[in-house]
Amino acid sequence: MFPLLMLLFIVVPIVEIGLFIQVGGLLGLWPTIAIVLLTAVIGASLVRSQGIATLTSVQNKLQQGEMPTQEIVEGMLLAVAGVLLLTPGFMTDALGLILLLPSSRAKVAQLLMQKVTLKSNFSHFSGGFSQHRHSEHDANGDVFDGEYERTDEHKNNNSNHRLP
Repeated sequence: MFPLLMLLFIVVPIVEIGLFIQVGGLLGLWPTIAIVLLTAVIGASLVRSQGIATLTSVQNKLQQGEMPTQEIVEGMLLAVAGVLLLTPGFMTDALGLILLLPSSRAKVAQLLMQKVTLKSNFSHFSGGFSQHRHSEHDANGDVFDGEYERTDEHKNNNSNHRLP
């Protein structure tokens, strides 16, 4: 993971600098700066409106008793899109705009959820997005089995009791 991050921190700025030079050579300094600022402002407002819509969808799913997994992942992708759009550069703006489109964001979210599910199915930990499978005996989910110990302060005898 560290080599990938190191590569991104080296490659992304180099690509962005190259794009700035190319676009600046074609349009000039001030139009290039204006485009960068305009994409940041428009991107921030779009992320805000999309985020509110996603939050509303999460609340609706929760009220229906469903787990809003897709919406939560899409919300995280919207946060990433916001960071990409606020970062100066044409490549990061393009990636941020792709994540702002609902259809492409939904596809990326589904791919991420499949990766997480695939990894959690092979690990010993049963968390993540995988589903727990119940046996036939606990299908209704309200059967509890256990032991208890009763301690009475008023009586001198402390004994273990089992439920019948």
